[in-house]
Amino acid sequence: MAKAIRFHKTGGPEVLELETVEVGEPGPGQARVRHTYVAVNFIDIYFRTGRYPLALPEGVGSGLGSDAVGVVEAVGTGVTDIKPGDRVGYLLGPQGAYSDVRVMPAEVLIPLPDGVSDRTASTLMMKGVTAQYLFRQVYPLHGGETILYHAAAGGVGLVACQWARALGVTMIGTVSTDEKAAIAKAHGCAHTIVTSREDIAKRVRAITGGKGVPVVYDSVGKDTLMASLDSLQVRGTLVSNGTTSGPVVIDSTLLAMKGSLWLTRPAMIHYATPRSHMLAMADELFAHVLAGRISGEPKQSFALADVAEAHRALESRRTTGATVLVP
Repeated sequence: MAKAIRFHKTGGPEVLELETVEVGEPGPGQARVRHTYVAVNFIDIYFRTGRYPLALPEGVGSGLGSDAVGVVEAVGTGVTDIKPGDRVGYLLGPQGAYSDVRVMPAEVLIPLPDGVSDRTASTLMMKGVTAQYLFRQVYPLHGGETILYHAAAGGVGLVACQWARALGVTMIGTVSTDEKAAIAKAHGCAHTIVTSREDIAKRVRAITGGKGVPVVYDSVGKDTLMASLDSLQVRGTLVSNGTTSGPVVIDSTLLAMKGSLWLTRPAMIHYATPRSHMLAMADELFAHVLAGRISGEPKQSFALADVAEAHRALESRRTTGATVLVP
């Protein structure tokens, strides 16, 4: 038996329930993993509230969470590159990471290298691979660019600050408070814009001598859409990689009016599959970690049973960096 978080209806954090569930032996192509840390990501809130729909079978409900690290306890037939005792992490696969032990498809498990602790991996697995695909695949950065990145003190944002510095990229980051500005700068963000008192596009134009930036990475969505567009150079690219303030709705003629701009809405699954792509992305991340260019530790930790409070903290913007559950 295992402890797992389930929800049977969408709604606020109070719908999350700690339940006892049956966990059997892994079948063909599967592995059973005992978690050491489980990451809490903003996308989990989308599923809990119903913004992203999940099936909620009668009497069963749904698990939650897609990002965790732990130790393999057993593997099923046909699994050859993962074995019991291996330390692994994952960021894809079925919902249900909010648990102490679960059975997973082995193909989504990523071996953790020696020198990268479970605690560090729990901070960097989803968030680091997200930074990798944004910076190295969606709009590849090579060094020398000046970019705008929204929510620079968030979980992905702090990794992005470090990755930008490692690449030789000048990152302008938006934050909500002076405290978060200091944290972002300490992680490598060259310039910060405190959105509660500064005009984003005007500051970007001032920093760039009026030119604007070639790319904006915007995980906020509706509230920052116009500022993002107004910060771009002619033929610049808006990478809309999240909608924490609401969905992005745009008339395509606006893209032409503001400088023949490009807009993309990427999804991790299309960059991290097949498995060889996911492993290569993780390898690039871990190379930076082992070289000391990127580091990470959870800024907030909650017991599995306190998951509702973790969600409240994340939704209220009381968090910085990564938040994890400890089973």
